[in-house]
Amino acid sequence: MSETLVREMADAMVSSGMRDAGYQYVVIDDCWQVARDERGQIVPDSQRFAGGMKALGDYIHDRGLKFGIYTDVGPKTCEGRPGSYGYEDIDAKTYADWGVDYVKVDWCHVDTLVAPAAYQKFRDALNKVDRPIVLSICEWDRNDPWTWAPKIGQLWRITSDIRDSWESIAWIINAGGRVHAHSAPGQFNDADMLEVGNGAMTDDEYRAHFGMWAMMASPLMAGNDLRNMNESTGAILTNKEVIAVDQDSLGIGGYPVIDRGYGAQVWVKPLADGSKAVALLNLRSDSAEVYVRWTNIGIPNGPARLRDLWAGKDLGVHVDDGVDFGTRCTVKVPPHGVVLLKVIAGAGA
Repeated sequence: MSETLVREMADAMVSSGMRDAGYQYVVIDDCWQVARDERGQIVPDSQRFAGGMKALGDYIHDRGLKFGIYTDVGPKTCEGRPGSYGYEDIDAKTYADWGVDYVKVDWCHVDTLVAPAAYQKFRDALNKVDRPIVLSICEWDRNDPWTWAPKIGQLWRITSDIRDSWESIAWIINAGGRVHAHSAPGQFNDADMLEVGNGAMTDDEYRAHFGMWAMMASPLMAGNDLRNMNESTGAILTNKEVIAVDQDSLGIGGYPVIDRGYGAQVWVKPLADGSKAVALLNLRSDSAEVYVRWTNIGIPNGPARLRDLWAGKDLGVHVDDGVDFGTRCTVKVPPHGVVLLKVIAGAGA
């Protein structure tokens, strides 16, 4: 990681259309820091960040984006760099002076620290500076953060680190289903950064990954190299209708309403316009027909208008063979795939 890389990523967020699709933050992770000076102020790596963090933040802001940085609530970060323990006030002021808008705070080398108290101390430090800074709590669900983090930060990790594998994605999806009730506007379960485009999964798996993060109202943080995305990766990451499900103003986390026990699940997410986002998810390694009755998702029987969010296509109130969507919908879902629908109920649909 270097200043050059971060600047190139910021440029790519603009040129790829990601900024216009709603992505806001460029976040630097661990290993940018090397020491503390005689005043206790954190010192960036002078070789890789020769221009300094303030100038880097200005570069990001000049592109209509926001600047994020990383630290740890303990004395050392996960990679052994200086953490913020005992320096919370100094670090908060330093980050504010640099123009930081978002700080990810990890949970390594914490020994006997108590998570709620440790993160509250960091929150208190941020509250003292004259700059709004988002607090991302990266505590990996060690202490059920959804029970206390909403009063401290804006987002909190619900599992340990993600991997670019279907097994990891399925595991996090199931974890998200268990804690969905704790999501609300400005307070979100964080399912970890996106692996879309990193190469170890199929496009169907990446669509399922991205779509289910949207259903869970998880923050969408791209973790791929934005400078050389292929067309498929770019299309997944910038699908505005799927992003709109994630960013819906109700802030409700989607939840499973059907688990048929053979790898087929149906999730629902109420939206602010009165419609429902519905995910028909196939966890199996072969294709499967997945169906949902309108009563399963809390709407009355009767005509319902459907829209396929991945295709950006209205399905109307009937399919091509003339079967109307009066009580249910059945779709064929590819292996490790998802079909995302927006369902609008009512006779006038």
